[in-house]
Order: sequence, then structure tokens, then C-alpha cells
Amino acid sequence: MMMKQIKQLGLFLFVAGIVFFTVNLFLGSYSISKNKVWTHLDSTPHTVDKGDTIAQTFYLAFEEWSSENSEGLSNVVAFNSALPQIIALHNKKIAEFFAPSLGLTEAEINEIIKAVEENNFAYNKEVLQEVLQNPYKEKLLEDNTSWMFSPNKEYKDIASFKKDFLTKAQEINAQTGSDYFLYDDGGSLLRLNKAFVESGAKEKPWFYFLLTFGLVIIGTLMYNLPDIKLLGPAGIKNNGIYHSSITNRGLLAWLVLVYLVSFYVVLYFWPQYLANDILIVDPVSELLSGNEASQWFLYGFIYCVAMTLMAVRMYIKYRHNNYQILRTSVVLFFQLIFAFLLPEILVRFNMPWYDFKNAWPLDYDFFFQYNLQNLINSGHIGIFMLVWGIVLSFIIVPVMVYFYGKRWYCSWVCGCGGLAETLGDPFRQHSDKSLKAWKLERYLIYGVLVFAVVMTLVTLYSFFTGASSVLGISTYSIQKTYGFLIGSIFSGVIGTGFYPIFGSRTWCRFGCPLAAYMGIVQRFKSKFRITTNGGQCISCGNCSTYCEQGIDVRSYAQRGEDIVRSSCVGCGVCSAVCPRGVLKLENSDAPKKLDIRDL
Repeated sequence: MMMKQIKQLGLFLFVAGIVFFTVNLFLGSYSISKNKVWTHLDSTPHTVDKGDTIAQTFYLAFEEWSSENSEGLSNVVAFNSALPQIIALHNKKIAEFFAPSLGLTEAEINEIIKAVEENNFAYNKEVLQEVLQNPYKEKLLEDNTSWMFSPNKEYKDIASFKKDFLTKAQEINAQTGSDYFLYDDGGSLLRLNKAFVESGAKEKPWFYFLLTFGLVIIGTLMYNLPDIKLLGPAGIKNNGIYHSSITNRGLLAWLVLVYLVSFYVVLYFWPQYLANDILIVDPVSELLSGNEASQWFLYGFIYCVAMTLMAVRMYIKYRHNNYQILRTSVVLFFQLIFAFLLPEILVRFNMPWYDFKNAWPLDYDFFFQYNLQNLINSGHIGIFMLVWGIVLSFIIVPVMVYFYGKRWYCSWVCGCGGLAETLGDPFRQHSDKSLKAWKLERYLIYGVLVFAVVMTLVTLYSFFTGASSVLGISTYSIQKTYGFLIGSIFSGVIGTGFYPIFGSRTWCRFGCPLAAYMGIVQRFKSKFRITTNGGQCISCGNCSTYCEQGIDVRSYAQRGEDIVRSSCVGCGVCSAVCPRGVLKLENSDAPKKLDIRDL
């Protein structure tokens, strides 16, 4: 009875921690003052040598906004509704401030139009030099209007030239002083939220850390540790898993789904609303990297906490299976050290943030220009990271898959797989084993792989040629589309948020391009397979029920056929839950027994 009471108390503390974490987002008040503006905008790294001008203009924009709006900025919703308007006013004032010296004056615009008319509507460098006699402005117009130069474009009358030129002149002036602009993307708005909020999380982050993460950690341990005694003798127990609302797609499961999806949507698209919770982990981030926390540090920290706590549950549940204990320990090590601690420590020593275990195409932005340029500009360590990423993706990955199957990465190294195996373990039975799901799986995962390959080829073409588009399609738009649809919605919102309903490996099974890449190698050129002893199979169905990849393992076992499916991640749980020892994970040169369903 004592053990059950401890579990109930643990559950209460866990829920309390989640509630505090959520309520904390809306606590505190927001205000903009001169002191706060200058402290933040005159000293942050991205405004070096420009800070005072940016701070003054921002405060003037705030005063102008305040004169026309009386509702104030007291709470997080009101503050973030007003902030884009204030930033727009700031940018307008910056453009107006710099226009006389850096932009095109009305007189200069009229003089250029007059000179083009006198030059038989021909627009070229000579016209600019004659009229402007200002090398900076000549270069500015040459960079932005060279497509209008004669003979590239022949104008038949001054009206058509005037229309094109005025449009470009307005665009140039609107961008004048853009180095001093503020932006309303999520990261920029988040930094302003952290600067202008007054809250308990900002004043006492460690106390709020205890109220949130502390209660979650203590509560989860109290809930799981009594299972050492309650589970009884040796053997993996899934007793009552279909009787619980949270593990049988009941009301609690749907509530968890809504909460997880909401968190991911805010994290990816409106991180400014997470400011108070990010302030809680600021001391941890400063301890590791020397920098304040971002939304991605908060996410990484939550990721590690969730994996660690649920790894404890795995140790208890699978304590009599050495393979599962070792596998859980290794994947946890890679997440904590290689994906979280090491990259943050690298930043502290002025080196690039880099996850040494992340391989293309899962690491889809590895070949993006900003990343390549950052690594190249970082000296020897950056070049090493670049070479390592290429070698890992195109040599180590296929070679390791040949010898050990995709399990070496998906179940032993990958953070996505690690979260699925720990946090997602209670939901693994929800993976759809139907033929329809299997067909959808093949179309989706290989479609994503093709998308990733095309995007990368286009990206590399632009990097080496300097072109901003391919076949008239902007390279950036292709990257942005992939990042939004695959990097955010599929892998994050759906891939993790839908654990309680669709199972733990939704992303790995239907979307991960690296899993697709390795699956092709595993299917046709790998020694790995799960062997079966059909004579021992009693058709209990445990193996199929708990296969998170949606493979009907029992049908293979009944016929004594090796399982060589490209989707198998070799987690070994099918073997662990088999009461007769029918299934065995092997690496062998023996001929594979093929079946049409393996294709």
C-alpha cells in the first residue's frame, strides 16, 4: 500500500510541476522604459556600434505608439500584440533618418530621370556617374538596378523607365539603414520579451526551476521507482496497458496530445510567448555556454530531462533484459553528451555549435549556405566539423548499416529515436499495422527523402554558383518550405505531439529521410535481420502489438521467415516480449528469405 501511495504523490507532484510550468508563461508584467531600452538595445552583440541609435529610435517609436494607444502593455498577450507595431515604427524612423545621406533624394531621382530622357531613354553607369558623383550611391543603384541597364533593357519612352525606376528607388529608400532595423521574427521578439518582462522567473529563476522542473523530476521518480517492487518477478510487464486512459487513446491521451502539439506550435512559431519559462533555464545555459537561453536551449533541456526520467522507467521495466538496458544507456549518453552538453561547451570556447552525431539528411540544413560559411570561417575546427559531417553521412552511415542495420543509429544514437524509445515507450502499441498504413509509409518517407535530396542539390548549386534561384524557383523558398513542412510540422508537431494516439515512431516511420536512406541500404545490402523459429511460435501476438514500426512480426514468425523490412529499427522489443524466444537479432551472411511484403 505504501508503494501505491508514493506513486500517487509522485503523480500529483508531476502534474503540479506541469501546471506551474504552464501558468508561469502568463505571470509577471511588461513595461518599456528608457533604462530597459538602453540596457538591452545598446549593449547586445548584434547592435555593437549601432546600439545608441537603435535604442533612441526604438524608444521614440514606443512613445509614438503610446500616444495613439491607451490599452498599455501589461500582460504577455498585449505586449506581443503591440511589439510588431512598435518595431515597424522604429524601422520607418530609421529609414527616414538615414534617407538624406544614404538614400536617394527626390532631386537625385528627378535628375536621373531627366538624364535618361536626354540620353534617348538609355540607362547606364555613365548616367549615374554624371548625375550622382557619389560612389556609394552609384554602387547602390548599380547593384539594385543593373537589370535596367542598356542594352539589357531598351526603353521606348520615359514613362516606362520612370515606372520601373521609381519602384526600385522606393524599395531602396525603404531599406536605407537596414543595418539598424529590428525584426519581428520569433527569436527577436523573444529577446525583447525577456528584456522587458518583470516576473518571478526573472528575479528568482532557481526557485521557479524547483517549482517546475524540480517537481516534474521528483514526481516522475516517485511515480516510477516503486515499480521495482510492484512489478514483481522477472519478465516484462505490460499489464493493464489497454485499461488506462492515457495508454489506450482515452481522454487523457487526447489531453496530452493537445498539450504537446500546443507546446510545439508555440515553440516553433511563437517562441516569444515562452519567455518566462526560458528565463528559468537561463542560469543553466549561462553555466554551459556563457549565453542566455533561447527557445532551442529550453527545448533541448526538456528533451534531455524527459529522456533521462523515462530512461529510469525503461531500466525498471526492462531490468531483466541486458540488451534493452545497454541500448537505453547508450542512446541516453549520445543525447546528453553529443547532442546537448558538448555543443553548448563548444560555444563557450568560441567554436561553432555542432551536434557530432547528426547526419544528413536528418540534419537537413547542414549544406545551407549560412552553415557552410560558418564552418569554413571557423578555422580548423570548423573544417573538421564540415569534413566529419560529410564522412558521417556518406561513408560511416552506409558502412555501419551494412554491418549492423539501421538499428546502430535509429535505436542507439539518434535523439529522435531515443525520445521515441523512452518517452514514447508507453504508446508503442498504437502503431498501425494495416496494409493501408504500410503503403502510406512507403509513399511518405521516400517522398520526404526525394524532397530532401532535391533541396540539398539546389542549395549546393546556389552555394557554388552564387545563383539565388533554380529554374525560376527561389532556393530560399525551397529551403523554407522544407523547414516548415518537414523540419517543424512533421518531425516536431506531428512526430512527437501525436505519440499518445499514433504511437512513438510516427516521424521515424513515415517522415525521417535518414531512416529512408538507411532503410534502402538495410533492405538490400545489410547483414542485419531478425531471425525466427516458427516451430516455437504460439501466435500470442505480443511481438506485433509492441512493434513501434508497424510491422506484423507475428506473420513472419508463424512462417519462420527472417524479418528484413527496411523500416525495422532493431529496437529488439519484439524479441524481449516474446515468451518463447522465437525472435533473435542477428548479423549474418546467410541468404535472406525474401517475401513480397519486404519490398
